[in-house]
Amino acid sequence: MEKIPSGACKTLHLVRHAQGMHNLESEKSQDPLTSFEFFDAQLSSQGWQQVRQKRKDVCANGLLKRIELVITSPMSRTLQTAVGIFHGEDQPELSDVTSYEEGNGRISDTDQQPTFNRPPIIALEVCRERLGKYECDKRGTISHYRSHFPAVDFSLIENEDDILWEPNKREPFGDVLARGMKFINWLWTRKETEIAVVSHGVFLQEAFELINTNKYRALKVRAPRFENCEIRSVRISYESVMGLGSDLVQIGYYEMSIPHGNEVQRDSKKKNVSVEELEVIN
Repeated sequence: MEKIPSGACKTLHLVRHAQGMHNLESEKSQDPLTSFEFFDAQLSSQGWQQVRQKRKDVCANGLLKRIELVITSPMSRTLQTAVGIFHGEDQPELSDVTSYEEGNGRISDTDQQPTFNRPPIIALEVCRERLGKYECDKRGTISHYRSHFPAVDFSLIENEDDILWEPNKREPFGDVLARGMKFINWLWTRKETEIAVVSHGVFLQEAFELINTNKYRALKVRAPRFENCEIRSVRISYESVMGLGSDLVQIGYYEMSIPHGNEVQRDSKKKNVSVEELEVIN
């Protein structure tokens, strides 16, 4: 990898997927989501409404015009969120989310004549939710996703089937954190400077924890968990990470050191956040 020049920076817009059927179920019961009923959970009706509103927001505030690239986890709920927000209707005030829902989120480039920016969307396996045990975190085949999301580039995913998910074991938090660092290192190989990342609650939270380790100056207050369909913006550079705020929750200003290329080793035990909560509403 080429050395990153001093002063190089990127603005990341981190997006948690809209409400999924598994999130809806977790609000009713704390039982583990191990039933096949929640396999690769899709968006709920409320989730589609959140996507419609967020599409309106990014068109109105100019964010859509600035986005050069969208990275998404290859799961139905993140793909639906990414395509719905960043490739959605050309006239957001006339949006019809029902047609998305009935079509399982299928939107192709030939379905409409775009007048807004339509940034490329790349699916990346490293951005997936914490793996294992829960059916909602097990993905389908890549050929299935390609047929439903033809505008998404799946070429960087090597395996047709999900070989990472294990039925009886949850991925250690330390491994999720390591994936976060791997992802940030990968971002430095991209030429784009303003990027949207559509992922999951635990993965995004662990990515934030990258700046809260013994290698760096620790945040005094842990950032709150991502809400469904929340966009939280961060500017990263070779020298630092700067929090730019959230569109849903109040987050204090901070700037932290996170040098490019460092490897992170961390105990899998969490602090300040219930493991049970993270596992159920991811």
